[in-house]
Amino acid sequence: MKPKTPAILLSLALTVPLALLARADGTLPSAPTTDQSTAAKLVYGVLSDSRYAYRPRPLDDTLSQDVFKRYLEALDGNKMYFTAADIARFEPYRTRLDDAIRGGELAPAYDIFAIYKQRVEQRVAYAREVLKQDFDFTSDQRWEYDREDAAWAADAKALDAIWRKSVKNDWLRLKLAGKAPADIRTTLDKRYANLKRGVGELKPEDVFQSFLNAYTGAIDPHTDYYTPRTAEVFNQQMSLSLEGIGAVLQRQEDMIAIREIVPGGPADLSDTLQPGDRIVAVGQGKSGAMVDVIGWRTDDVAEIIRGKKGTQVRLEYIPVASGIDGDHRQVVITRQKVKLEEQAAKAETITLPAEGDAPQRQIGVIKLPAFYQDFAARRKNPNDYNSATRDVARLLAQFKTDGVDGVVLDLRNNGGGSLDEAVELTGLFIDKGPVVQVRESGGRVTVNSDRKAGVAWDGPLAVLINRASASASEIFAGAIQDYGRGLVIGETSFGKGTVQNMLDLDRWPGNEGARYGQLKLTIAQFFRVAGGSTQHKGVVPDIAFPVSVDASDYGESTYDNALPWTRIAAVPHTQYGNFAPLLPTLEARHAKRVQDDREYQWWVEDVNFYRAEKEKKYISLNEAERRAERSRLEIQRKQRQEERKRLGLELDPLADQLADDGLGASERDIVKDAQREKLAEKRPDPLLHETAEILSDAISVLGQDHTLSAQVLPESSRPGSWSN
Repeated sequence: MKPKTPAILLSLALTVPLALLARADGTLPSAPTTDQSTAAKLVYGVLSDSRYAYRPRPLDDTLSQDVFKRYLEALDGNKMYFTAADIARFEPYRTRLDDAIRGGELAPAYDIFAIYKQRVEQRVAYAREVLKQDFDFTSDQRWEYDREDAAWAADAKALDAIWRKSVKNDWLRLKLAGKAPADIRTTLDKRYANLKRGVGELKPEDVFQSFLNAYTGAIDPHTDYYTPRTAEVFNQQMSLSLEGIGAVLQRQEDMIAIREIVPGGPADLSDTLQPGDRIVAVGQGKSGAMVDVIGWRTDDVAEIIRGKKGTQVRLEYIPVASGIDGDHRQVVITRQKVKLEEQAAKAETITLPAEGDAPQRQIGVIKLPAFYQDFAARRKNPNDYNSATRDVARLLAQFKTDGVDGVVLDLRNNGGGSLDEAVELTGLFIDKGPVVQVRESGGRVTVNSDRKAGVAWDGPLAVLINRASASASEIFAGAIQDYGRGLVIGETSFGKGTVQNMLDLDRWPGNEGARYGQLKLTIAQFFRVAGGSTQHKGVVPDIAFPVSVDASDYGESTYDNALPWTRIAAVPHTQYGNFAPLLPTLEARHAKRVQDDREYQWWVEDVNFYRAEKEKKYISLNEAERRAERSRLEIQRKQRQEERKRLGLELDPLADQLADDGLGASERDIVKDAQREKLAEKRPDPLLHETAEILSDAISVLGQDHTLSAQVLPESSRPGSWSN
């Protein structure tokens, strides 16, 4: 594994020259712009005011120390660049950052970043020199890749020893993947050069955002600052739409390539561009000057390609089939509003064959990656806008037409989104009633309710969650559980029980344009209708699968400044069912079935292997040892595929691909890598299949045991029939 990438590099696309923004000596300016200074003051004003922030904190020397620590973590969280001497040099700033933020004098942030940039250049230079040497892979050395809790390296010599092991691991990964020494040297030399270039291309606004987020993160884990550009991207993600050509871009070397064409978008309808095509210049309209974009950052290229619906953009590109030195072509595309379908709700059906006391059943599955809503479009036309609830309602209507026996709503890895969507989506399954309680900073509690009569689906329901199901997902799953409306299955969820709101910082100066960015701040805490909070504890499933990620590694409980768990009074709500009497039977059937479910058992094996490897926090640099482990995994993968064929199971479309090719995303063939992503979505999913089986079990048991059914689903309150 390579060293952890600094957080500011993970959140940004790193690619355009700083020529117009840098000093003559090539360094970043040490003082903020006037707009950045004003933005810092505005953020301070909001976060220190209880009228806005749920838990305001005074910006004093104590908080300054926390901001100092978080800023260093954002830059060098794995302690691969700074030395102990650097940290000592920064020490005077430890209690001065509060003054810097309040006064809008942010030179300390740029001073620290300037040293960071120098250290990156030094480390890259060292890594490229190490590549000229030979490596001995017969020793018992280890690469201890998780250095988050390690001490800062004493000096440059100590960092040399750390980096040599890191480079050695990068080399070994490529060697094990079958690369020749010359190819390995070339690949890694480019990789390290790109690391230096990426940091060098960071703009002052990127550094400013990272520093302000060290401050907002010290307030609470879910308060964030967005520059005008990143705020626009965030809002596009929430609305699942943008105005542009409908192409996903990715940087490769010095060029921006098309990774994916959005189906039905302008680029797709033009029938000209293909995944892998390289964009070399962009012009506005049919006659605007062509701007060379070679060497630009991905986000900068995306910005000039996007534009208002109905306007035109001209692209000069090299077709993927022509190679890097192929002839250039041009295409004119009219921009349109593009729906980002990849994050939209999707449906599929699982057919469960007749077995034992159960007839053949069709279980409808809706996969919902996020609780999205196009707020601006809804204000313009309440009957036509992107919405998770609207999309799910449409899919449920199709399920009813198809006559499915039950529905599974898959919320795994759904990190949340719109609170309103969580409430409205719950309303598709309950007939009016409270969904979530919201407590503001002053203590006032309001109840958000579904006020629409009727339901979109009144039949059997299960909700599948995992540790990455958070926020709005927890509101929905918690409400379904409190109402006894359906079974919640999977892992205990993330544990995020707070509400955030986007605050436009341009609202006070009254700007017509975007200058100061936006603040996503915590304004309230939400509680389930039964009174409990999901904060820290999350939603505990009725039927639990083995834990894939420890709560100590991931989730709200890992944040040192998260709000504590608490509860308030419950609010009256309908109790459609009480599944407690049914759970022992479902647990027993589940346990018996998965003993013979090869895909499920393989998943458990893989989870246990992953957890054991993660616990080690190191990887061997002994080639024989690594090769033996790699061989074991390859044999295991092939054996599993052969067993699938023998048992008539669904085949794994990625079974023949290398487990680790040693490459980064920008180093792979962009077309093949995108295809691999698509294939990964089609891999066997034993947890989803077992969830459908559990739901089918519930239908069977309740349909046959009328006494138990009366206990679980009282006739007077159930929304629909669970028996068939």
